[in-house]
Amino acid sequence: MKHPKLILRLIHINWVLITHGLDDLILKTHLFRQLRFLAIFSPNFWRKKDFAARGVRIRRTLEDLGPIYVKFGQALSTRKDILPDDIADELVKLQDKVPPFSNELAREVIEKQLGMSIDKAFAEFSPSPLASASVAQVHTAVLHTGEEVVVKVLRPDVEKWIHSDIGLLYELAYFAEKFWDDAKRLHAKEIVAEFEKTLLDELDLIREAGNAAKLRRNFENSEAIYIPEIYWEFTRKNVLVMERIYGIPVGNIDELRENNADFKLLAERGVEVFFTQVFRDNFFHADMHPGNIFVELPGKYIAVDFGIVGTLSVSDQRYLAENFLAFFNQDYRRVAEMHIASGWVPAHTRVEEFESAIRSVCEPIFDKPLKDISFGLLLLRLFQTARRFDMEVQPQLVLLQKTLLNIEGLGRQLYPDLDLWQTAKPFLEAWFKERLSPKTKIKQAMQKFPELAEKFPEIPSLLYQVLDDAAHTSERAAQQSQQLEKMRQQMQDNQRSTIYTLLAGAAMICTAILW
Repeated sequence: MKHPKLILRLIHINWVLITHGLDDLILKTHLFRQLRFLAIFSPNFWRKKDFAARGVRIRRTLEDLGPIYVKFGQALSTRKDILPDDIADELVKLQDKVPPFSNELAREVIEKQLGMSIDKAFAEFSPSPLASASVAQVHTAVLHTGEEVVVKVLRPDVEKWIHSDIGLLYELAYFAEKFWDDAKRLHAKEIVAEFEKTLLDELDLIREAGNAAKLRRNFENSEAIYIPEIYWEFTRKNVLVMERIYGIPVGNIDELRENNADFKLLAERGVEVFFTQVFRDNFFHADMHPGNIFVELPGKYIAVDFGIVGTLSVSDQRYLAENFLAFFNQDYRRVAEMHIASGWVPAHTRVEEFESAIRSVCEPIFDKPLKDISFGLLLLRLFQTARRFDMEVQPQLVLLQKTLLNIEGLGRQLYPDLDLWQTAKPFLEAWFKERLSPKTKIKQAMQKFPELAEKFPEIPSLLYQVLDDAAHTSERAAQQSQQLEKMRQQMQDNQRSTIYTLLAGAAMICTAILW
């Protein structure tokens, strides 16, 4: 982003803050308390305008600032344990109640993308959106074949706003890394790059449909979660048509309670679904805020909105699994060793010191239900430990960490008595056992067999080439050795000549002086 555009965007952001009366709210925080005198320069100081409640102002500000800020609000909305109730309750509305765009504009996008009229595509189409979020909004419809569906339509110009704000984030990351030492350890620019990739992927609804289809196959006939069907003939880059589902939003705790939902089962199945996605399938839903999760009574999840998914490399997956299992077994030395081996902390780190630091963070929360864990205190201790040992943020794991925060936040709402450790440990132990079993090893070998069989005829020639290269390498090494020996002999001869010359010169000088 060019600097004039950056300045204009910053001016716009500040204007939005002032418009919603948040300049006064910001100056009251601990960070800016010493600058409160600046409030006299705000128009709001002189207008004395009556503003809405602070939670409403914060929500409206995020909506006006655009998709990235709404995403930030959505992420915060799952953490009612660290936000005041009035703010948390308002941020929940960002999950599916962002102000919609007009029905006429939605119809125009759909007809242009499908290449046909709404009436030709659908037997019925609701002009009022069922839900409206930061990137898209959803309308209900009925196909001519009778299936009830939802039609997801991308917001016009959303890509322009995202590029603008991503440019701003890159500039802020650049300045942070230039003037703040910790920003380099936090990999600020790499995190922005990962965030940009995730957001731009979310703007391609064909990609989202593919994600949904893969998750549906992974959890076919599952008792824990249901993934709706995609109607590919009506899906394009800016339009997605999917089976309509019916369920209670997972955030409506009172409604779930009135309908006798099994909260304990939901909490346990949430953990099971998460670990299954990450370790069995290596493909996980990475936008699991309450607006995207519904419940089919008494205890089955229904997921929607698959624009953001995550995967891990084989090495990251293995390191994570071993770290989790070592943590569940309270083997903190193994956790320390794995962090060093994976390069997540510097190689020169003393294992004993790092083990002690991990123990001090983990022991206070181990074997406790979610309700007894202070998330704020845990986060503070983790940051302190990371800074002390130069632990670097892994940009490729940011999506997973975000998903973990969402899952933990949902768990707190559904069943605060959940013992996360005892629920997750058996799953990981079973996964390791299966992964290392002879049956799995044979299966992996059989999967690689066609590739090996294809290359088998080439093995004799490759072997001959290796042996021939080795023989020639020996010859070249012998020749180079001879040449080095000649060079060494020549250098010795030159050195002797130089010494003799110097001695002769010194003798001549001495003779001349004595004479």
